Amino acid sequence: MDYVTAMPVEIERTQPDQAPAEVPMPDVPWITIVHNDPVNLMSYVTYVFQAYFGYPKDKARRLMLDVHHKGRAVVSQGSREEMERDVQAMHGYGLWATLQQDR
Repeated sequence: MDYVTAMPVEIERTQPDQAPAEVPMPDVPWITIVHNDPVNLMSYVTYVFQAYFGYPKDKARRLMLDVHHKGRAVVSQGSREEMERDVQAMHGYGLWATLQQDR
């Protein structure tokens, strides 16, 4: 019986055209927006901003006035997960809040 000994053969491999690797976008900041409503008192909204966010009374009052006069105010900024938590907290206090990506 004859055995054939295989000789190593060099194979030329070509590099496939590779698209550049996608660079992940940095986590674009998200914001929490509190909207005006006809239910909550201004003093209560100020209290919520102080109690939950720890804002000093002057800042909490400024944000509350933005909500009252402009119809909305950005009350926090951060990752999407953090803003989802803040929106849920605002809902827990009875405030109308949403989140969106910061532009």
